[in-house]
Amino acid sequence: MLSFPNAKINLGLNITEKRADGYHNLETVFYPIGLKDAVEISDAELTSCKIHGIHIPGDAQDNLCVKAYHMLNADFGLPPQQINLLKNIPVGAGLGGGSADCAFVIKLLNQKFNLGLSVEAMQNYARKLGTDCAFFIENKPVYAFNKGDEFESCEIDLSAYFKVLVKPPIHVSTGDAYAHIKPRKPLHSLKEIIHLSPTTWKNKVINDFEDSVFVKYPQIHQIKTSLYDAGAVFALMSGSGSSVFALFNKAVKLPELEQPNLVYYDI
Repeated sequence: MLSFPNAKINLGLNITEKRADGYHNLETVFYPIGLKDAVEISDAELTSCKIHGIHIPGDAQDNLCVKAYHMLNADFGLPPQQINLLKNIPVGAGLGGGSADCAFVIKLLNQKFNLGLSVEAMQNYARKLGTDCAFFIENKPVYAFNKGDEFESCEIDLSAYFKVLVKPPIHVSTGDAYAHIKPRKPLHSLKEIIHLSPTTWKNKVINDFEDSVFVKYPQIHQIKTSLYDAGAVFALMSGSGSSVFALFNKAVKLPELEQPNLVYYDI
């Protein structure tokens, strides 16, 4: 069975407070985009994972897709599976590619073996693998809060805009990004201002990670500036970086950003 896990972008990201368990409370809006991996599961004598495409650091057998299989196997006694993952979503980019892959494996296993898991049950499994993994079970725009793993429906549609994603050759560690964050209550709740027109989002819909990441990686800041210079109505770093997305009123080409960077158009 074959599926195509997609990436997400964060429409705003406010880190609101440090939790007693060491995590942070936050608010963000997860929005799915069209940049996709491919994941296939098939019967095998032994469970293993092969990764193709973009290199993922570490042992493939420790991949989140394998962890998703073992988690369900512990409860349902599944037959061994060969997992093939074609990686197209950049790693260390704030796009949730690894989270999407494992969430889609959960959905594939549920379908293939008729496990009868509800959306809520699959989300609960996904939460054990990462704070944003559960989003990809329903895979529709949501307002996310608490650790980023609790959701409320968010009726937002960006299909009228031409969307551009720029991924510089920089890997931003999520742990490092959090280490330099200073939690704070936002002046305006993202839950309220996200429903305003995207043409009004600039300087209102923010990403708290930008302050520290831009200092360490000024190239990422320059990309955001260049996107606005090119006519974007809104631009923001996604997640903890390093990718930056932008909304345009019409199709554009940005050759000045294409080398040696990766640029994805109409995501």
